[in-house]
Amino acid sequence: MEMNRRTLLGTTLALSASSMARAANAAEQHSTTVAAASDALPGRTKNLRYAVNIEMWGFGTDDPAERIRRAVDLGFTAVEMWPWRGKDIDALARASKETGVEIVQFTGWGFVPGLNDPKNHDAFVREIEASCETAKKLGTKMILVVAGNDQPGMTQSQMHQNVIDGLKRAVPIAEKHDVTLILEPMNVRVDHPGHCLYGSPDAIRIVQRVGSPRVKICWDLYHMQISEGDLCGRMKEGFEHIAYFQLADHPGRNDPGTGEVNYTRVMKAAWDLGYRGLVGLEFSPLGSELEAAQRVAAIDRW
Repeated sequence: MEMNRRTLLGTTLALSASSMARAANAAEQHSTTVAAASDALPGRTKNLRYAVNIEMWGFGTDDPAERIRRAVDLGFTAVEMWPWRGKDIDALARASKETGVEIVQFTGWGFVPGLNDPKNHDAFVREIEASCETAKKLGTKMILVVAGNDQPGMTQSQMHQNVIDGLKRAVPIAEKHDVTLILEPMNVRVDHPGHCLYGSPDAIRIVQRVGSPRVKICWDLYHMQISEGDLCGRMKEGFEHIAYFQLADHPGRNDPGTGEVNYTRVMKAAWDLGYRGLVGLEFSPLGSELEAAQRVAAIDRW
């Protein structure tokens, strides 16, 4: 009887150990599978969602619609682009519909002619109207606008007032089409010498003066790092006016993690402030697009 008890106990313990081993092995296999899927589709990030810039991510093709499809192959669910003019809008709309990818924003008004010169405001209003019609075809809800380069004979204050006046004229159009105009301050030290709007204080002042929820800021962290630094502090000060973030590391305007910015800390700060929107990846990949996507995924693992 004693031997039977010992045998039974030993058998039970052996079975328990075997079950635990199988469960641990299954859990390990599941973790490996999830990790492999994450590595294969790095665009499926853990926290925030990111939008590939299909101008700067080439994917080995000159076709913007094909670039959308190749972004999907990496797991991304959104893209952004520069001007819509000169592109096959129907092809982009088809690619977006077929893949389920959101075209989150595009440029509706660029550097020239300047929004900071009132003689261009009639053309600006017409172009915003046309951009809104394009946004409707693409399912896009944000249109980027740029203030413009310095105007001879005008002070910065005068140019900024002209930007305010022009944006106010466009507000009814944005309201009618249910879009948000996002104003992007640049940097004058590296990429855009002679531009009239840089850094966050003036951008905040302009959108406050416009006074409409249809006019917000495209907060490009690359430009902000070069212009003013203190990314988390400045972000907190201007957060209520931010509609959209973009990122690139500095120096080089390349992948996050290749320069001086601690993007894990910066993007977690945005998350902690309540940001749940998309983040534009407006940078040139140093290597392959897969490597760039993996670097983006790495900064999102807080």
